[in-house]
Amino acid sequence: MLLQLICLSDLEFDYINPYDSSSRINGMVIKEFVAQGVLCAIYLLTWHWFMFLISAPVTYYHLKLYMERRHLIDVTEIFRLLNGEKKYRYVKLGFYLSLFCIVIFRLVRAAVLAVLTEDDDLRDSGIF
Repeated sequence: MLLQLICLSDLEFDYINPYDSSSRINGMVIKEFVAQGVLCAIYLLTWHWFMFLISAPVTYYHLKLYMERRHLIDVTEIFRLLNGEKKYRYVKLGFYLSLFCIVIFRLVRAAVLAVLTEDDDLRDSGIF
């Protein structure tokens, strides 16, 4: 996602040509869609309903874009769509960063709770 924003910024400042920029971005789009779909499926299969409900609309949107064949950037129209594409990718980057923060928070919370319940079990057993 960040590399896509860098490619769009380089294109805006004329450091890269439109063909190279769109080919780099289009090469990452399918990988991003697959990663989002797999992550959503993992959340569903591991019964993490909150995380699944957060990521399901984005997965549906990616699937909808793919089915309508609007997921790739056209080389001939990239300059016309540049500002919109940058805003779109900033929003997605914000979503992915917030999802990352939620996952890290839940991971730390689970680790702290595991350590605290382990200490309680040791105290109750009479060892300490």
